[in-house]
Amino acid sequence: MSGDTGAIEGQVWLVGDRVFVQLERWLEHSPETVWRMLTDSGHLAQWLAPGSLEAREGGRVQLDFGNSGMPIDSTVVACRPGELLSYSWSSGDRPERPLSWALMPTETSTRLRLTLSLPENDLVPIACAGWDAHLEMLVAALEGISIHFPAERFRAARVYFEQLREEARSV
Repeated sequence: MSGDTGAIEGQVWLVGDRVFVQLERWLEHSPETVWRMLTDSGHLAQWLAPGSLEAREGGRVQLDFGNSGMPIDSTVVACRPGELLSYSWSSGDRPERPLSWALMPTETSTRLRLTLSLPENDLVPIACAGWDAHLEMLVAALEGISIHFPAERFRAARVYFEQLREEARSV
């Protein structure tokens, strides 16, 4: 399977009252294939949640996590097909939680970088662990494999990101 499905890795830093997080995966697929997974409604349901995403600036993003989370209803703020997709992981009057997907091609693969901007609070490790788990689901979906939300990995990632958050707060 492509990507690194073993180690939990990421970077966390604070700027004012925001926490920034970067998660990366190396995927043995073209940027075009990865882009389809990030933007096509049928593919989104395989690794993230049912819903739709209009892949254009000003396009609407609607995702429904059912009982496991709040629905997302936001707007695409940056869109360069095969390269960059940005929108907020928010809904209604909830605090803005912008995210950006950057796709960087190599000769035989795509380096995918997810950057999150989160309000500094106790939900940061949960958000980071959730995205880490969904990235694992994305890696599997790219290989044509359907997996359930990896709860054990989520729990381990939550501990890992809590440690990174504490380290960032002590700097």
